Amino acid sequence: MKKIKAILVLFLLTILFSNCKSMNAVPAEMTAEKILGNPNYLAMCYGGYRDKTRDIEPTVSQITDDLRILSAMNIKVLRTYNVHHTEISNLLKAIRIVKKENPKFEMYVMLGAWIDCKNSWTSNPLIRNEDSERNPVEIAEAVKLANEYPDIVKIISVGNEAMVKWAWAYYVEPSIILKWVNYLQDLKKQQKLGKNVWITSSDNFASWGGGSNEYHVEDLNQLIKAVDYISMHSYPMHDTHYNPQFWGILEDETQLSEREKINAAMIRARDYSIAQYKGVLNYMKSLGVNKPIHIGETGWATVSNEFYGDSGSKATDEYKSALCYKLMREWTNKEKMSLFYFEAFDEQWKDKNTLGSENHFGLINLEGQAKYALWEMVDKGVFNGLTRDGKPITKTYNGKEESLWLDVKTPSTVLKK
Repeated sequence: MKKIKAILVLFLLTILFSNCKSMNAVPAEMTAEKILGNPNYLAMCYGGYRDKTRDIEPTVSQITDDLRILSAMNIKVLRTYNVHHTEISNLLKAIRIVKKENPKFEMYVMLGAWIDCKNSWTSNPLIRNEDSERNPVEIAEAVKLANEYPDIVKIISVGNEAMVKWAWAYYVEPSIILKWVNYLQDLKKQQKLGKNVWITSSDNFASWGGGSNEYHVEDLNQLIKAVDYISMHSYPMHDTHYNPQFWGILEDETQLSEREKINAAMIRARDYSIAQYKGVLNYMKSLGVNKPIHIGETGWATVSNEFYGDSGSKATDEYKSALCYKLMREWTNKEKMSLFYFEAFDEQWKDKNTLGSENHFGLINLEGQAKYALWEMVDKGVFNGLTRDGKPITKTYNGKEESLWLDVKTPSTVLKK
C-alpha cells in the first residue's frame, strides 16, 4: 500500500512540475517566418523625426512614447530605412526599455540598410553598377545591430527603392542589391548572422518585375531567387497623377452621392495595388519561384499642394487616407500578407514645401492628433493615458466629421469604360 501511495505522489508531483515549467516557459522565438503574414502582428513604417531637419534626432524618451502608441494600435513590427542615424539605435534601445517594463510587450524590426550608387548625391557622373562608399558601412552596421538585438531585429532589407529607375539621384543596378543579399545569406550560413533573420530588398512593384520589361534582367531573376521574400511597394495615390486611368468617376457613377463616388474610386485604387501585386506574383512564378510577397510600403497622404491636391487629382485628404488604410489592411490580412503601412506619424523634414505630400503621410500628425483613420480608436479609449511630446492623442478637426468633409474633394475626371 505504501508503495502505491509513493507512486501516486510521484505521479502527482510530476504533473505539478510539468505544469509549473509550462507556465514559466519562455515563449518560442518569434521569427520573420512566423511574424510576416500574421494578422496578429500588424506592421508599420516608422520614422520618429519631429523637426524640419534630420540633424535633430528623436530621443529614446520620445521613441518610447511612440512605441506605446503603436503598441496600443496593435502594431508589433516596424520598418526602418537606414542605420547611419542614431534614431535606429535609439529605437532598438527604446524597445528594450519598454520590454523590460512590460514583459508582454512585443515589437520587432525590419531593419533597412540604405543603398546608393557610386557618386550619388554629388555632381560627379553616376555609376549605377558600383557601390557608394557608404554601402558597405550600412551593411556592416545592419549586421552588427541584428546580432546585438536578435530578439528584436528579424529582417534586414537591402536598399529602399534602390532599383527603380525614377529614383534618378541614387538608383543602382540589381547586381548591387544581389551582391549584398548574397553576402548576408552567406553570413547566415557561416553563423555570423542569425539563421532565422530573413533577407529582402524593399522596392517598387516595377523593380520586382511587375511592370515594364526593361526590369526583366537576369540579375533581378537571381535576386528573386536569393531573397527570403519579396518586399513590394505600391502607391496608387501617386498614380492618380502619373497613371490616372483608374482614378475618377465612371460614367455610370455620376448619379451617386459624393461619398459613394469617392468610395468607388478608392476601391479602384486598392484594386490597382492588387493588380501590381499580381504582376509581381506572375513574374516570380514565371521564373519557377514560389515564395512570400509582402507589401513593404503603401500609403496615402492627407495634404498636398502639388499634383495630388485640389488643383490636381484631388486625391489627398483624411477621408481618402482612412479608406486606403482600411481597404489595404482588409485585403492583406485576408490574404495573410504583411502590410508595412507608410506611415505612423507625420514627419516634416522630407519636403521644404510645408504642404508637400511627403510631409503628410502619417496617421497621427505633429500635434499628436489622430487623423480620421484612427478616430474610432480614440473613441474606444485605445490611447487613454498616452501622450506624444506631452500632448494627449485627440482627433483632428475636433472630431467633427462635417468639418473634415469641407476638405474632401471628389475626383473630377469622368472615366470611360
